[in-house]
Amino acid sequence: MSRTGKPEWLKMRPPSGERFTDIKETLRERDLNTVCEEANCPNLGDCWSGRNGPGTATFMLMGERCSRGCNFCDVETGGMEPLDPKEPQQVAAAVADIGLDYVVLTSVDRDDLPDQGAGHFAETIREIKDRDPGILVEVLIPDFQGEERLVRKIIDADPDVIAHNVETVQRLQRPVRDRRASYEQSLSVLRQVHRESDIYTKSSLMLGVGEYAHEVYRTLADLRAAGVDVVTLGQYLRPSLSHLEVDEYVHPDAFDTWQRVAEEELGFLYCASGPMVRSSYRAGELFVDALLQDGKSVAQARREARAKADQ
Repeated sequence: MSRTGKPEWLKMRPPSGERFTDIKETLRERDLNTVCEEANCPNLGDCWSGRNGPGTATFMLMGERCSRGCNFCDVETGGMEPLDPKEPQQVAAAVADIGLDYVVLTSVDRDDLPDQGAGHFAETIREIKDRDPGILVEVLIPDFQGEERLVRKIIDADPDVIAHNVETVQRLQRPVRDRRASYEQSLSVLRQVHRESDIYTKSSLMLGVGEYAHEVYRTLADLRAAGVDVVTLGQYLRPSLSHLEVDEYVHPDAFDTWQRVAEEELGFLYCASGPMVRSSYRAGELFVDALLQDGKSVAQARREARAKADQ
């Protein structure tokens, strides 16, 4: 268990800049939430400042409170509120105001709702696409308790990328995630998307919560076998003393190794891997954008995404 302070490679740049301020004001004016703020994402400054493009923000749908209580997550739990029926239109309008060409949507879990929020998610995707079909939409969805009819609602709304995070290795699911989540349930969601559509799939894995290297490899292999195209790996950072402790600060060299394993050995189209990488990460979005928007080859899209992300 780690008892030392954070290593040098985990130092964060505080958010700043005109672009950051503009996005923040637009979100406040429309009473919208982002997971960037709610989950205290360490990349908020870079993504919102748009160093390599117009900037991006991950919109968090269906409120600020989650029906689940995962031990790693900083989003508040319980006290669920009714959905805002205007939110899909407000998000679409904010996307236009900010001038995004790549949009990421995620949400809290809403196990309290009859369709767990799948219809609200789908409506938001359609509102954005109706305004501008050229905008690429990535959605990071809950597991919807493994109900295929609800996952199908997302597929039918036709986003460009469907992501669902397995979060950690199979052995550590219970101490890390809420009891209603499970490794197999998450894999089943990803398998369904791969089986029923041509939509790109994506998942994410946190390191530093007590996993072993062979378990990370097994998880990556399971994700690839489920048809996942893009994977991200990042360092778990403890949001507060009431959350899961960090077991290890994983060295950047290890993340580089996992990136090579994921792409060169296991065959993922793209892997963003590093201590500060999160599931909605600019490098991954740049890859998909180059692949879909510009029609680049996988190899060329990889090179360009990494070059832009490193600038």
